[in-house]
Amino acid sequence: MTASTDLTIGNAVDWRFAATVAQRLTRPAPLSSDYTRRQVIAELASSATKAEPLVRDVTGLITEGEIPAARVIDRIEWVAAAAESMRLMTNGAEKPRGFLTGRITGAQTGAVLAFVSSGILGQYDPFAAEREGCLLLVYPNVIAVERQLHIEPADFRLWVCLHEVTHRVQFTANRWLTGYMSQALALLTQDAGDDIGQVAGRLADYVRNRGVRPADTEGGAPGILGVVRAVQSEPQRQALDQLLVLGTLLEGHADHVMDAVGPAVVPSVAAIRRRFDERRNRKQPPLQRLLRALLGLDAKLSQYTRGKAFVDHVVGRVGMARFNTIWSSPDTLPLPDEIEHPQRWIDRVL
Repeated sequence: MTASTDLTIGNAVDWRFAATVAQRLTRPAPLSSDYTRRQVIAELASSATKAEPLVRDVTGLITEGEIPAARVIDRIEWVAAAAESMRLMTNGAEKPRGFLTGRITGAQTGAVLAFVSSGILGQYDPFAAEREGCLLLVYPNVIAVERQLHIEPADFRLWVCLHEVTHRVQFTANRWLTGYMSQALALLTQDAGDDIGQVAGRLADYVRNRGVRPADTEGGAPGILGVVRAVQSEPQRQALDQLLVLGTLLEGHADHVMDAVGPAVVPSVAAIRRRFDERRNRKQPPLQRLLRALLGLDAKLSQYTRGKAFVDHVVGRVGMARFNTIWSSPDTLPLPDEIEHPQRWIDRVL
């Protein structure tokens, strides 16, 4: 069997059914009055607009045109948007290739979306259907975190917007990033045509070699990501590495910027960062830890901390203007080992 560009993971999922399942399983939003909901929606929308010039000033990245309005949405709206975005990212069709398979994979995907829907504060979707990208802010989750951390709501809402708007600026100032991600995703989600024996052989090699290999300290993918890599073809592994490194850079850069704006703009930024990091690092119940590991959420958190350490180091050494060389082309993006050793990136690129 040979690979075909129309055989993708996206075509195996009934995305409409995934959205329906996710909407039915999504946890209810925290109780709040109509006034509170209207107030947070309005403030998030205005904060997203306010954040744009602040992000441009800190990053030195240039974007053109009017600032598009953010979509301030609830959890149900987010899972619908996320399902459609995933369909576009994976080159999925409107209808799956097989009804039964599509429903099974759709139910699985919907359950995953429902699980993560209560933890998403916002996201920039460069693959939005309108093709110009879309900034999403999930207001029930913002309310929930504000209450949990006992922090100043206005400061926290702007702080969240600074992070998400940084992602919008990253993509709109560097248009090639979307195409770069699309190419890697297309390869990653393409059916490689491998038979089950080849996949099983790779997995057996991974299990056999794991016990004798030193711990990965170069920013690789232990745990569940290691298993994923084990069953992939070599081109897919390279695509996964590209996406992991890019994601680490994007998240770390956004975390750097949201703090670099400083207390003149967000007076309680130090307290927010401290409590937010404590929340990220808080020990979870066993079942939730298992689910987080299986879904790769702990790897996602690692992207924030490792990426921010990389950006902090490089900007501290060479300044933001020279750091921005990183956005020039795929060749100037960090290599996997350079995330952990940013001086290597400085020596190679600058």
